[in-house]
Formats: sequence, C-alpha cells, structure tokens
Amino acid sequence: MEKVIENQAAKSPAKQIALDAMFVALTLVFTAFVNIQVPSFGGAGGLIHLGNVPLFIAAMVYGKRTGALAGALGMGLFDILSGWVAWAPCTIITCGLMGFVAGLICYNKKRFGYKVVAILAALAIKLAGYFIFESFIMGNGAAAALKSVPGNIIQIAVAAIIVLIIITPLERGLRAVEN
Repeated sequence: MEKVIENQAAKSPAKQIALDAMFVALTLVFTAFVNIQVPSFGGAGGLIHLGNVPLFIAAMVYGKRTGALAGALGMGLFDILSGWVAWAPCTIITCGLMGFVAGLICYNKKRFGYKVVAILAALAIKLAGYFIFESFIMGNGAAAALKSVPGNIIQIAVAAIIVLIIITPLERGLRAVEN
C-alpha cells in the first residue's frame, strides 16, 4: 500500500512537495494547538503535545523523507515561533532523526510490530537527543536533564496509543483513495 502512495508521489514532484508541506503544517499545528505546558519533575518544565502523531503517520505512510521533514520543520518551526528558540537546534536534529528512523524501520512493512519498533526507536532518539542537549549544550547537567525524561515518555506514549489505534484504518482508507 505505501509503495503505491510513494510511487505516485515520486512521479509527481508537486505531489511530493504538497505531502511534505502538509505534514510539516500538521505537525506544527498539532504541536502548537494540542498541547499542555507542564512543570517537569523538579525542573524548568516542558510541553506535552500531539505533534508526534502526524510525524509518525508521515513516517509510516510516506517514508523517511516525509517523516524527517515533518519532525524537523514542523516541530522546529514551533520552537522558533513560540519562544522556545534555544531548543530549536535540538528539536530540528532530534525530531528530524525520529521521523527518518521511524520511516526507515516501518515504511513498506505490513506487520504491525514494525510500527511499534519504529515508535520505540523514536522514543530512544528523543530521550537521548534532548538529554544530551539539555545536559551538555544547555549546560544544565545530567540531573536536570533526567527530570525531563518522564514528560518525553508521556508525550511519545500518548502519540503511540493514538497512532497505533488509527494507523491500520488510515492506511486502508488511503489505499482505497489512491487506487
């Protein structure tokens, strides 16, 4: 199913650009408007949002390129436009890598387990990326960075539940529309 979608998009650069732009926009909107700002567990706080939902859908349905762009640009733009500018480099790299790896793992794979593995890999990337950035680049130290881990886990877990519930019917619907 996904191969059909990608092949049609590959035949039309305009369609590929439109798909990429749509998922960047959806990721930005879901990050900006479907979120809860929370205090971290003793730290500076953070944001739990649903921007990972369109990121995972982009990666699973359209592959690593669309997933990477959705993560890097959608969430990166959110950071730039919403006052989290200092976090933008980390977000662009980490979330772009999340989308790329998720697409690499599960794109064109029919078994549901690949989708679960893709989300777990994205979680590991998110935890490592933000931990390294907060600990070393922001200079907050490992203890402070560890306080952000529960919020990041919750964020990915909520997105995982939503995506894993809707992805199979969504793929079936797209298959019907594309054929």
